[in-house]
Amino acid sequence: MSGEGIGFGKAILFNEHFVVYGVPAIVSAIGKYTIAKVNPNNKTGWTLTDNRKATPDYKEDKIDQQKDSIKLILKKMNIDLSKEGLDIALDGTLYCASGIGASAASCVAIARALSEHFNLNLSDEEINEIAFEGEKGYHGTPSGIDNTASTFGGLIWFEKGENKIMETISIPAPIEIVMGNTGKVANTSAAVEGVRNRKEENPEKYNEIFDRAENIAYLARNALKNEDHKELGKLMNENHKLLQQIEVSSRELDFLVKLARDNGAIGAKLTGGGLGGNIIALTPGKNLQEEVANAIEKEGFQTLKTVIGASRER
Repeated sequence: MSGEGIGFGKAILFNEHFVVYGVPAIVSAIGKYTIAKVNPNNKTGWTLTDNRKATPDYKEDKIDQQKDSIKLILKKMNIDLSKEGLDIALDGTLYCASGIGASAASCVAIARALSEHFNLNLSDEEINEIAFEGEKGYHGTPSGIDNTASTFGGLIWFEKGENKIMETISIPAPIEIVMGNTGKVANTSAAVEGVRNRKEENPEKYNEIFDRAENIAYLARNALKNEDHKELGKLMNENHKLLQQIEVSSRELDFLVKLARDNGAIGAKLTGGGLGGNIIALTPGKNLQEEVANAIEKEGFQTLKTVIGASRER
């Protein structure tokens, strides 16, 4: 019996990196997804066919991490492939790039496909735990935010910690956004490690930044619920400044953030691990979304037009 599973891409609206240290973050699943299919074969072990479209070198750069990730997923699920093997295939509408939750989407999709193949009937909570384990192959110490958005969909308030807090944020209507891809593949593990080292070297400066990031999360949650897009955009801009201060932005990210704002985006910031990957621009309304996307594309960068705050749907 074959199995199939889906995992959604994501956009972190607030507090990537800060979330690793228990600061609240806000993340939204996006309407693009990865599909995994598993089929039995008569060999042992597993094979992988990756048909996902991707930033040049993304899949090549991530191949070792991907293999580690699949091993961790199989181990967590207690799946023994010494007698019957599996062919795993990945596809879907999510374009693989840094900052868009591509690794989490594949972990969730694979976990769901395996659950279906082996008739495990796993709950979303269990799938999320397995995907978190798989994310360790890519990120070393993941925060858990990507796999949570990928599993559950929607808009999520997330706090890491012993008692992880995960709440759905309901907003009156989905909001259009544009994601702009620098085309640079980022190493999230290296970015996380860099923040940790600098935080240890300069705790006072970093504590101040982290306190402001926490404050921004609460203000942003209110702005989302009140449909105060202007305030939301202002907070996104400030959040980007904080991410620059902890040195996870890059020349390309800053260029795209400025380009989006100059062309009418209400707010824009890097999204995800930084040092490459994607930006997110707040562009309520189809017309503004088109204008900002066109401006980014005119400069030779790829865009993804989607919404935040939509419920999970394929």
